[in-house]
Amino acid sequence: MKAIQVHEETRRLYIDEVDGPSLTDGELLVRVRATALNRADLLQKRGLYPPPPGATDILGLEMAGVVEEGAGEWKKGDLVMALLPGGGYAERVRIPANMAMSVPEGFTFAEAAAIPEVFLTAYLNLIRLGALTSGQTVLIHAGASGVGTAAIQLAKARGATVIVTAGSQAKREACLGLGADLALDYHEGPFLPAVREYTQGRGVNVVMDFAGASYWEQNVSALALDGKLILVGLLGGSKAKDIDLGVLLSRRLQVIGSSLRTLSAERKAELTAAFASDVLPLFRDGRMKPVIDSEWDWSRAQEAHEHMEQNRNIGKIILNIS
Repeated sequence: MKAIQVHEETRRLYIDEVDGPSLTDGELLVRVRATALNRADLLQKRGLYPPPPGATDILGLEMAGVVEEGAGEWKKGDLVMALLPGGGYAERVRIPANMAMSVPEGFTFAEAAAIPEVFLTAYLNLIRLGALTSGQTVLIHAGASGVGTAAIQLAKARGATVIVTAGSQAKREACLGLGADLALDYHEGPFLPAVREYTQGRGVNVVMDFAGASYWEQNVSALALDGKLILVGLLGGSKAKDIDLGVLLSRRLQVIGSSLRTLSAERKAELTAAFASDVLPLFRDGRMKPVIDSEWDWSRAQEAHEHMEQNRNIGKIILNIS
């Protein structure tokens, strides 16, 4: 089969012939029709984020396609989408049958491929770990990213108030269009004063953060009593200085590190089943939607990566597998 590979010296992407996947019991063989870019792909391409043990080194953490060999409840011809440990940038991929979800009726493959990684990430962090409920307030950084656009919709569906940060007027307007209540420009300076003012000094119940060290002090200060900081990225560094642990104790704060990709297969399957039951119906009736920035033929994968590296996207970047 054909798959996108990474040139060892230039780290650029190209399509080449590779061996196809070999199935084991309980797995599906899926003809991939669309996949989507994630920040983890950029890191893995540079050799900074290796795949989990036993996973393929082909990039791609999600896909939508057509079942070619079925298992369990799935049969040949079924339209499925799924979270992957890797392998989405290829013509075919194998997935455990219990990781597959039905493509919502009427959705294109591109729309379906824009769902699994970002919405499962948002669901894991906001609902399962953050325990976000109606009436609470959440601060979502990188609000116009794929995960950010998913998190806004999920939080609003739960009845929460949503504050986001984003780096351009277009991105802030997109966040507000998805239901965010307040969109802050992180280029204009610290976000903490605006968060405190908007919450009338109470702070937020949950923060979902991709920055890490650079936002540590503001994030902790922005939390309300019993608040939770969910750390899902380290784009702003991993080592924060002058940490006052007494603040965590006195205000009963929780700091939770989270990585969807490194969860066990069993936990991913359980999370997928819960998401399919709890959230997938909201796509079917139009209350939630994937946000697609752009679609590219997979022959232009390198250009698509450069588009993400330049931080130009609002929502998901899709590769259509021709």
